[in-house]
Amino acid sequence: MNRVDQVIGSRLTSDVPLVREVAQYIISAGGKRLRPALLLLVSGALGSQHEHRHTLAAVVEFIHTATLLHDDVVDESTLRRGRETANERFGNAASVLVGDFLYSRAFQMMVDVNQMRVMQVLSDATNVIAEGEVLQLMNMHDASLSETDYLRVIRSKTAKLFEASARLAPILIGAPAETETLCATYGQALGTAFQVIDDVLDYEGSADELGKNLGDDLREGKVTLPIICALRRASESQQALIRAAIEDGDLAHLDAILTIIHETGALEAARASASAEAQRAIDAARQLPQNAYSGALLQLAAGLLERRS
Repeated sequence: MNRVDQVIGSRLTSDVPLVREVAQYIISAGGKRLRPALLLLVSGALGSQHEHRHTLAAVVEFIHTATLLHDDVVDESTLRRGRETANERFGNAASVLVGDFLYSRAFQMMVDVNQMRVMQVLSDATNVIAEGEVLQLMNMHDASLSETDYLRVIRSKTAKLFEASARLAPILIGAPAETETLCATYGQALGTAFQVIDDVLDYEGSADELGKNLGDDLREGKVTLPIICALRRASESQQALIRAAIEDGDLAHLDAILTIIHETGALEAARASASAEAQRAIDAARQLPQNAYSGALLQLAAGLLERRS
């Protein structure tokens, strides 16, 4: 991971000072670096020391960071990872354009790897992510959203880059198709569980723990699994309160809605869904070669369920 950070630092260069400043601001915010770590762990599980693994780990982090810059503008977010979002600090225009810079720099780095299959996987993933973002936009303020439609969004918007990160390691070494499928399954399941837990924490955590404002999803009119589960279990009057908040993006009754979510067991139901996805990831990881790296992949999937931030 230190080597990945070195690659990130060396490829954030630009002759335009504002590009460097905004890119460094968002990258230096830290975060879990989960996607590049996933690529490196899968590489280790497969016994790969491929020379391009650090470059591709940096590529997936750049793509992820670009999506964060654009997301925060679309969502009008003001807090991420415990500090001001880039759009809050530098403005929407700078955030969108620097996000574009990170996307294009990621594609320059893909070309350096000089493998068409790598290009295909990452370009397809980037396109699916963009479609997922648009799909989520279309679903905003729609209190009738089903669990199936919710999962379609998060598997596009979040899980797709996890899947691509895990898939790249076997592609680099020309592993059999069966191995690539196992790795991709692990990544998709892990990414799905990660996002479900993230959505749970929006109603369960605190701003200090999360590094973002509690109830942001409700304010944005975003229907996530805790809300879907609560609507299934709530009384008619409780359902009406939740629907009104979603449709209007109104936080005036946030405390009452949090009480409903807790009392209906919606968070436990959502966590159970995340647990099923984590188990799917574990089942895939158990079929990889057994070593310290595949052991870490098992721990990563199990540990997601204990996330509090």
